[in-house]
Amino acid sequence: MGLADEVGLDLVEVSPGETPVCKVMDNGRAKYEAQKKAAKARKKQKTFEIKEIKMRPNIDDHDYQVKMRSVNKFLETGDKVKVTMRFRGREMAHQELGMELLHRVRDELEEIAKVEQNPKMEGRQITMVIAPTK
Repeated sequence: MGLADEVGLDLVEVSPGETPVCKVMDNGRAKYEAQKKAAKARKKQKTFEIKEIKMRPNIDDHDYQVKMRSVNKFLETGDKVKVTMRFRGREMAHQELGMELLHRVRDELEEIAKVEQNPKMEGRQITMVIAPTK
């Protein structure tokens, strides 16, 4: 500690244990560099959003193609896509139609995306999450 006081720096414990290792250094400068390194790591980190596409089981072909274009666009930008199939009234009696439609979506996107969450019934809707393979 006397040596650190002589030089005008701090005595910093690098690794505690049976035989602690200490280093004479400027502690403020070390904290600053660690903060800059953490900020740089956060900047390089890939962030993504979960976009949602809502469909109905009796969707028309053209409407389906429009929705699929949106899904493709979202996947190309690196976002995950949550496909939601909503049922109303008597549509609940034919849930297999909704499942078939979600399987069709999965099959069309299998080369550019992978299914992260398989279709799952939650109340009056079935949800499926798709993530890009990149």
